[in-house]
Amino acid sequence: MPVAMTGGSSGGGGGRVLDCRSFWKAGAYEAPAAPSHEFQDALETGDFDRARVHPKFLHTNATSHKWAFGAIAELLDNAVDEINNGATFIKVDKSINSKDNSPMLVFQDNGGGMDPEGVRRCMSLGFSTKKSKNTIGQYGNGFKTSTMRLGADAIVFTHAIRGSLFSCSNVTLSIGLLSYTFLRRTMKDDIVVPMLDFKLQDGDIVPLVYGSQGDWDSSLKIILDWSPFSSKEELLQQFQDVGSHGTKVLVYNLWMNDDGLLELDFEDDDEDILLRDQGSASGGASKGQKEIVQQHISHRLRFSLRAYTSILYLKKFDNFRIILRGKPVEQIRITDELKFKKVVTYKPHAAHDSQVVSVKVDVGFAKEAPILGIFGMNVYNKNRLIMPFWKVLQEGSSRGRSVVGVLEANFIEPAHDKQDFERTPLFNRLETKLRQIIVDFWKEKCHLIGYQPMDPHLRSQYKATLKDSGGPAQVHHKASSARRTRGLSSNLLPETYDDIAAVGLANNGSHLQSSGQAEENNMESEGLDEDLVEFGSGVLDPNFIENLSEENIALFSRREELRQRDTQLKRKIGDLEHELEETKRKCGQLAAELKVRKNQLNLPSM
Repeated sequence: MPVAMTGGSSGGGGGRVLDCRSFWKAGAYEAPAAPSHEFQDALETGDFDRARVHPKFLHTNATSHKWAFGAIAELLDNAVDEINNGATFIKVDKSINSKDNSPMLVFQDNGGGMDPEGVRRCMSLGFSTKKSKNTIGQYGNGFKTSTMRLGADAIVFTHAIRGSLFSCSNVTLSIGLLSYTFLRRTMKDDIVVPMLDFKLQDGDIVPLVYGSQGDWDSSLKIILDWSPFSSKEELLQQFQDVGSHGTKVLVYNLWMNDDGLLELDFEDDDEDILLRDQGSASGGASKGQKEIVQQHISHRLRFSLRAYTSILYLKKFDNFRIILRGKPVEQIRITDELKFKKVVTYKPHAAHDSQVVSVKVDVGFAKEAPILGIFGMNVYNKNRLIMPFWKVLQEGSSRGRSVVGVLEANFIEPAHDKQDFERTPLFNRLETKLRQIIVDFWKEKCHLIGYQPMDPHLRSQYKATLKDSGGPAQVHHKASSARRTRGLSSNLLPETYDDIAAVGLANNGSHLQSSGQAEENNMESEGLDEDLVEFGSGVLDPNFIENLSEENIALFSRREELRQRDTQLKRKIGDLEHELEETKRKCGQLAAELKVRKNQLNLPSM
C-alpha cells in the first residue's frame, strides 16, 4: 500500500515536520525580520562581517532538480568520485525514522570519508575542491541541492582516517545536520548547520571541540531535537554501520505529491525505488507494442531507479557496485543492446586553444526494431549519463525510427543539475551533427529492419531480389518456415528472405560507401536474422507489424513464465534445504536419545 503522511508532530518533540510536504510548494514562507538590536549586536561581535544566506535559498537552490532521480544521481556521483579513495560500493536503501515511523532514504559508501574540514565544505554553499578532470562533481553544490530536493532534512555521518592508519589522532568522526524543517520552524533568517566532531583517544570516542564547549553542546541539542535520533549514544551507533571509513547520509521528511503520498514509492517493488505518476505507457497503438515499450529501458528509466542507474555510467565498474535495496544493480551498456551498429567519428569545432580530440558516436537500431519506435542519442559527460534518449529528430516521422546512439561529450559543459547541457554554439553544432548522423544511418540501413531502401539504386536492386525470390508472399512463407524451425532464436524479428540475398544487396550498393564501410556492412549482414521485405513507401505492412507483435508477446509471456518458474524453483530449493536441516536436527536428537537408552540398558542392576 502507498505510504500516506500528514504534517503532524513527530514522536521526538512536537511539530518536527513542515506544514507543507509538497516540494514545489514548500518554499512559500516568510521569516520575520531580525530586530534592529540584533544587527547592532552582530556589528559589535564581528558576526556582521559575513554575508547571510536566507534558509529559503536552500529550497530555491534545490529546484534546479526538476526530477527526483537526478538528485539521487548527484549523491551516487559523490560515491563514484570516492573510488579514487578506495570506495567499492554505494548502498541506497530505505530505513525507518524511529521517532515517527516515517521512511528515510539512506546512502552509504565505504570511501575515504570526510574530516571535520571536509564535511564543513560539503555542507557549506558553493564550495568544491574537485579539480580533477576525471571527477564528476565540480560545482560544490550537489549535496545541498540533491538532499533538499529529496526531503526537507538530511543528516550526515562520516568517518575519516587521515595520515597514518596507526595514529588515532588522525581518526575523526563527524556529524552534520542540514534541516530545512529546523530553519523554518525556528524562523531563522540565516542558514545554521549544527555539526559535531569526535576523535579516538585511548580507544574511546571523545568530543572534538573546535570552538567552545557551549557551542558543541548547543549543536548536540539541536541535532537531537531535529534529527531521527534521541541520544548521543544513538548518534554514535550509526558509525558502527559506516565502519572504519566512509559516509552515511539519511534523508528524512521526504517530499510528497499533491495527493499526500510519498513522491518516492518503496512499496511496489522490494528491490527498487519507483517514482509515482511516471510509469504511464506512451507510444504503440497495439497491446504488443505497448508491452515492448513498457519493458524497454528508455521507458523504465523514467520511473525505476534500478533501470536508470543501470545505464547511468558509460563504462562498467571493475571493483565498485551500486547496491539498491540489498541487490546490486546490473550495469547495461546501451551499445551492447544495438544491432547493425556503426561507429561515426566527429571532431567538434571547439576553440583554437582547446585540446578536443575526435569523438566516436556509436549508432545502431534497437534490438526490438522496427516494433519499438523509440529513438534518440544517449549523451554522457565524464562517464556520467546527462541526456538519455535525446530526440534530436522530431517525432512523427519514420526517418530515424528505432535508431539509438551513444557518445561521450566531454567537450561541452553540463548544466548544474547534470540533466542537460549548457546551450552554447558548440552544443548547437553537436545537435546538428547528431541529427545528420541519424538521418544518414537511416538512409543507409533502414532496409535491414524492413523498410524500403531510400537510395534509388538500392531500391531497384531490392525489388529485383524480391522478384527473384517469388515476391513478398513467397518471402513471407520462407520467413514463417524459418521461424518455425528456429523457435525462439529469431531475435524478435522474423526472416523475410535468405541471408545470401541480403549480403548481395549490401555489396551491390557498395558504390555509395567507402571500401571500408562496404566491408563493414558485408560483415554485419552475414548471419543476420533480419532481412528485407517490400512494404511500400517506407511504411511497414500492417500484417507484418501484427505478426511481429504476436511473436514479441509470446516471447515476453515465455520470459515471464521462465521467471516465475525460476522463482518457484528457488523457493522449492529453499524449502528443501530447510526441510533437510530440520531432518538432520531430528536425526541428531533421535541419535542422542538412542545413545542414552543404550547406556541405560547397559547399566548393571543395583
